[in-house]
Amino acid sequence: MKIMVETSARHIHVTQQDLETLFGKDYKLTPKKDLSQPGQFACVEKVEVVGPKSSLKLSILGPVRPETQVELAKTDARAIGVDAPLRMSGDLAGTPGCKVIGPKGEIEIDHGVIVAKRHAHFTPEQAQDYGVTDGQAIGIKLEYNGRSLIFGDVIARVSKTAGLAVHIDTDEANAAGLTGTVDGEVVTF
Repeated sequence: MKIMVETSARHIHVTQQDLETLFGKDYKLTPKKDLSQPGQFACVEKVEVVGPKSSLKLSILGPVRPETQVELAKTDARAIGVDAPLRMSGDLAGTPGCKVIGPKGEIEIDHGVIVAKRHAHFTPEQAQDYGVTDGQAIGIKLEYNGRSLIFGDVIARVSKTAGLAVHIDTDEANAAGLTGTVDGEVVTF
């Protein structure tokens, strides 16, 4: 069965407290573009993420979260000098931190920098239709631009608020020769 595959470029999620430190008291995020996951959006606001070697400008994704988290491709992490582990979003224990600079202030997070593990979002009904369960490792087959491949270890994430989509990072999109959002095929092992 087909499923939309989209590239999740480097970004940051912030807490309200960190947002206010970076942008000012009572600051609210400014939505720029809705994302495939209902209620989530790319923001106008950007920050600078600083590692031991260099820094990168990152967009903030909203809404605010319970914990600040930086999601990079492995290439990005190497570029700024951070040994970011491969993790599911929200699994931040034992991860490295970094400095984050905004227009009104800066923060130093002691953990929260990850390379996000590729994953696929399903509602419970969609998961049943695709024959997958929450947390199951599946494959996504892509045949695009002369670079056919199957991504293994794609984790199924099932929730009532999901928008049907697979998220891969920019390194993975480059490996598949993707130039935008494409259709893939779910493969179960």
